[in-house]
Amino acid sequence: MADYFLVTRAWGPAWDPSRRRRAQDGWDEHAAFMDALVEDGFVILGGPVGDVDTGRALLVVAAESEAVVRARLAGDPWPEALLTTERVEPWSVWLRSRAFPSEP
Repeated sequence: MADYFLVTRAWGPAWDPSRRRRAQDGWDEHAAFMDALVEDGFVILGGPVGDVDTGRALLVVAAESEAVVRARLAGDPWPEALLTTERVEPWSVWLRSRAFPSEP
């Protein structure tokens, strides 16, 4: 059985702040990678927090461990120099809407 994790990702040193998020080099490959993680059921929710172009990204993922989370994200075509994984935190879900899956 998988658990939930909150993952915070932020600009790395290779991020070009003069360009919008979707104009960064390799956006299409990154987006396809992330879409595949959603299709696999690994990413449950995800997206920028605050401003779409300058905010950190927050992901809710379902995985067996932090090591699995980091290993899956290591395959992202956007390297850590472009999008850094700042935090991976276990998340204990105590409240849940019927719209949210009961088991990852």
